[in-house]
Amino acid sequence: MPTADRTRTAALVLAVGLVLADSSIVTLALPDVLRQFDARVGGVAWVLIGFNLALALTSVPAARLTDRLGAARLYGAGLAVFAAASLACALAPSLGALIAARCAQGVGGAAAVCAALELLAPAVGTRQRALGLWVGAGVVGTAIGPALGGALTETLSWQSIFVAQVPLALVALAAGPRRERGLATLPLQPVHPPHVAANAALGLLSAALTAALFLLVLLIIEGWRHSPAIAAATVSLMPVAALAAGRLGRRLAALARALAGTILIGGGLAALSLLPGAGPAWTLAPQALIGLGLGLALSALTDVALRERTPEALHGAWTIGARHIGVVVGLLLLTPIFTADLQREQRRAEQAGVAVLLDAPIPPLAKLDLAGALADRLRAAGDRIPELGPAFARAPTSLRRAPAFRRLQTNLEDQLDRAGTDAFSRSFMAAAILALLALVPIAGEHRRLELA
Repeated sequence: MPTADRTRTAALVLAVGLVLADSSIVTLALPDVLRQFDARVGGVAWVLIGFNLALALTSVPAARLTDRLGAARLYGAGLAVFAAASLACALAPSLGALIAARCAQGVGGAAAVCAALELLAPAVGTRQRALGLWVGAGVVGTAIGPALGGALTETLSWQSIFVAQVPLALVALAAGPRRERGLATLPLQPVHPPHVAANAALGLLSAALTAALFLLVLLIIEGWRHSPAIAAATVSLMPVAALAAGRLGRRLAALARALAGTILIGGGLAALSLLPGAGPAWTLAPQALIGLGLGLALSALTDVALRERTPEALHGAWTIGARHIGVVVGLLLLTPIFTADLQREQRRAEQAGVAVLLDAPIPPLAKLDLAGALADRLRAAGDRIPELGPAFARAPTSLRRAPAFRRLQTNLEDQLDRAGTDAFSRSFMAAAILALLALVPIAGEHRRLELA
């Protein structure tokens, strides 16, 4: 392949990975966004919902524009909008402005991703190889997004996520194709309708995966009160497993990959709903299952949805629309369950904490002072799991060194850990059910999938 074609191909793959990583890259930053804008979880969820909804709704219209404007022109315009909207996200003065900028990102991203599929085939020479690169970039981008976002949030700030996207988008724009080149030696393919079953399965799996890419992060940071860096390191297992699954599954038929991947995702999410203890280490085995399932199922179903269907940009848009509508549905379904359970478990933890505090063998005046400090922390936390460390830090040094006082702090924090774990349990189980429902359209189309 000539150097110019390799450069264009790398730019196109970068653009696809960048845009689809954006569907989840901000996940680990949401707790910081929540605190900065003093918002509620349901409101902050729209930072994710807005992007994914805009991307889903504009993918098919953007793909249809490739015939009128040309894929290269649409690709450039989409990346320009994406870069400008990324800068607007970084400078957003309010939650509403951030959500609006995220919607603009989704619109620009839809144009760039759909046009990129149309441009990849001339760059690499074959439609099959172009499809493989496009699908692979999307899967890796989606899986690796949370870990990258968490690392940037921890080392710099949540705004740095969007600042970093601007030069990457401009590089993909500058190095990308300036004009279309046809595949004159390849015969034209007949136009086919969208593959309904494969797209339906993609939507259901994407709805389920919001629990792994959104709720798991909130559990680690908000439920168990760990830093974004620890959360980023923890969830980095999923993209590693997804990449491994991509290599392991090359010899498997599409039906086998779709079935195995769906079952692995459902099993991993069910395992997250039944965690025997609190702490990131308990999530590693379920994450490995989810990552393996992600790498197998999404690549297989996207491959089936696009195989022998032209124009590529249009059918790629259908898969993007299905996946990101699924993300929106998952967020809208799971967030209310999680927030209601979080409030219920927080009340239970408070009641249990009062009993633990009253029974603690520390001086009565110390109990009163500590009770007042803990009440301040609970009020400041609102509908979130509170951080108790500052309340205990207010106690005299001599009391903080007492074994009974340290045991009291440990017991109260254990109560909060259990409350955080239990608050996410039903949401993870609901997500597991969504994943397993994807078996219905897969089973209904098993004959076609066996031939794929």
